[in-house]
Amino acid sequence: MTTRSAFTKVVLSGLISLLAASAASYAQNQVLGKVQFVGKTNADKTSGVWIDGQYVGYVNELKGDKELLLLPGQHEISVRQTGYTDFTQTAVIEPAKEIVVKVAMERDPRAQFSKVTSEIKLKVTPDRAAVFVDGAFAGTVHEFGGVGRAMLVSPGKHRVKIDLPGYKTFETEVDLLPRQKVTIKTDLEPGSIADADPAVKKN
Repeated sequence: MTTRSAFTKVVLSGLISLLAASAASYAQNQVLGKVQFVGKTNADKTSGVWIDGQYVGYVNELKGDKELLLLPGQHEISVRQTGYTDFTQTAVIEPAKEIVVKVAMERDPRAQFSKVTSEIKLKVTPDRAAVFVDGAFAGTVHEFGGVGRAMLVSPGKHRVKIDLPGYKTFETEVDLLPRQKVTIKTDLEPGSIADADPAVKKN
């Protein structure tokens, strides 16, 4: 076989593979529907999203390579944020169609915040993991790490849980003095979706 023939064969093989992948992607997109989330405020954009009781990420990240594709049918969408009432709606997904969910979080009038606080900073990977404090969704790791970003909590004992589907749950307890600052550092260990804590599966 000549060099030119070999080169042509490689190019054709590559094109066939590319076309096959494109065809498969096209076929998949003809089956699945897409959900796009739109939020105006920072609270809207950083709120966690649950689909049919399963945590999938936070509003502002569910786009691009993390866009949310769902099987056709009826799905319950819940968006949660500490200090806000849950935003919940039922959506009917159609094949190859897109729906837009306009998230509008509203302050929970029952929420109480301590005037004297302590501070927890997080250095955790992946930073898109969900953070739960005393069983309530507090946000994502990204919100509580880096310069000028931290979680304010009331002094005393708190149970901090960090979870993301596909990783093992990390859980720890802190006992904070007033105005004390602590940093929690860890790398989540890869695991199975079966390892997901009930907190990321709650309805």
